Amino acid sequence: MNYDVVIIGGGLAGLTAALHLNQSGFQVSVVEKNQYPNHKVCGEYVSNEVKPYLKNLGVDLDNMECPQIDTLQLSTHSGQSITAKLPLGGFGISRYELDAILYQNALVRNIPFFFGTATDIQFLNDNFHITVPGHQKLKAKWVIGAYGKRSILDKKLNRTFMSNKSPWLGVKCHYAYDDFPNNLVALHNFKGGYGGLSKTERGHVNFCYLTTFESFKNYKNVAEFNLKVVSLNPFLGQFLRNASPVFEKPISIAQVSFERKKPVQNHILMCGDSAGLIHPLCGNGMAMAIHAAKIASECIIQSKVQSRDFIEKAYAKRWKKEFRNRLWTGRQLQRLLISEFGANMAIRTVTKSEKLLRSMIRRTHGKPILV
Repeated sequence: MNYDVVIIGGGLAGLTAALHLNQSGFQVSVVEKNQYPNHKVCGEYVSNEVKPYLKNLGVDLDNMECPQIDTLQLSTHSGQSITAKLPLGGFGISRYELDAILYQNALVRNIPFFFGTATDIQFLNDNFHITVPGHQKLKAKWVIGAYGKRSILDKKLNRTFMSNKSPWLGVKCHYAYDDFPNNLVALHNFKGGYGGLSKTERGHVNFCYLTTFESFKNYKNVAEFNLKVVSLNPFLGQFLRNASPVFEKPISIAQVSFERKKPVQNHILMCGDSAGLIHPLCGNGMAMAIHAAKIASECIIQSKVQSRDFIEKAYAKRWKKEFRNRLWTGRQLQRLLISEFGANMAIRTVTKSEKLLRSMIRRTHGKPILV
């Protein structure tokens, strides 16, 4: 089966790119390993910078009762904290809901989906040949890699970061807890990790955290780790003592890598987490994935008049201009805040100047996307 574009991965980046390219007249298909809807390990605060773009694609979220988030709280291991207003603000929505909304929009436009795992991509004679067991081989002029943090394709493509073990483990669960403010996204540090709290469209609180495997390995399960390590942060301790889990059990992902990745690999335009993962402390990965889809789509649209080499270089240049500084800032913040001494020093510094904290927030967030 032949397409103009095959998108590997039907998360935020993949679904958004599918809608954009379909709207521009391209024959697009999406390969996704999971049926919709489903939960993913992800912070669920989205910067308002993406709202105009999504609305232009026919996805108007203003009619949903999403919590409107305008305040950030940051705390150290011991509970020393600071709050600040977010320059743009954002909204809380679960991946379960947002992915499903984008998917339904794609179905209305008759965009075909192939459910399964892409196991191989070959680039031959200026075309891609994609293998998805259980389906006919797909052929496309362009491929967007939007399959998330890591995949068997990364090994097939010999991506450098796959040869290095990552120390990070991600854990997520939704909780019923009425006392958490609707307008707040909270980022709390604990020994060996950090986690975010924010409300979703159903009123549940999403608690998603990253910790090192070294910190986690001495405990039997997530519940024991939460009790003996995570809860030592006073804010998180109070939350976990009073909140009731909504999920039957937490979901997790291992080997989360924050190493540098190439935005173009083997002629594939990498998008979202496949191109680079921002630290959850920066709280803006969902918006970055959506914005990256816009950039990739606009570059492919140019392929009607430009060469493949031109498009690949243009995409890499635009991606780096938009996201490289955000990712660099995220890495520096993580190095600082993951240590108790560094976190205390940082909080003491920013408590003297809310302007400084707001500047740090702006460095990890973008401006409203122009459409």
